[in-house]
Amino acid sequence: MKRTIIGAVVGGLIIFFWQAASHVAFNLHEPSQMYTSSQDSVLNVLTKHLKKEGGYILPRMENEQDMAKADEFTKSVTGKPWARIQYYSNYNISMQENMIRGLIVDIFLVFLVIYLIRQLKTPTMKTILGMCLVIGVLVFTNSPYTQHIWYPVFDLRAELIDLIVSWGLCGLWLGWYLPRRVE
Repeated sequence: MKRTIIGAVVGGLIIFFWQAASHVAFNLHEPSQMYTSSQDSVLNVLTKHLKKEGGYILPRMENEQDMAKADEFTKSVTGKPWARIQYYSNYNISMQENMIRGLIVDIFLVFLVIYLIRQLKTPTMKTILGMCLVIGVLVFTNSPYTQHIWYPVFDLRAELIDLIVSWGLCGLWLGWYLPRRVE
């Protein structure tokens, strides 16, 4: 169990540090969190018109419209600007708390992957690395890419890089560490 915990902690740290580097050092996610000098004006308008926290799509028709009205609405907005807004009424971000939670999740995920690896008869570097890369691709296609199909994001390439690199590095670590150690 000790070796599983060490493997999970180091693997979780690898994923965590890649995620941090991706956002901070390499700034891969800039296209989805750009600055605008009009931010105060935009926030004032949003605060005035959005009365509760939530996700908004503009333009959007009201709920429960019939198909004829839906078709008419779609035709009227096609080719025009649109926005997807995540609105929060209170800026309260605890960087320390979020980082701790993120690290704990990363360690837990690697712990689950080690559980799967332990089910293999004779895991090798190649099978472990392959399994971790498959996990990265599965996570990418199931979440960021599937969501991108409906609501395009501007950092899709960064999400793919993050998942392939972080799980690839984790796979290299686990592929080296786990087969060499006997519990």
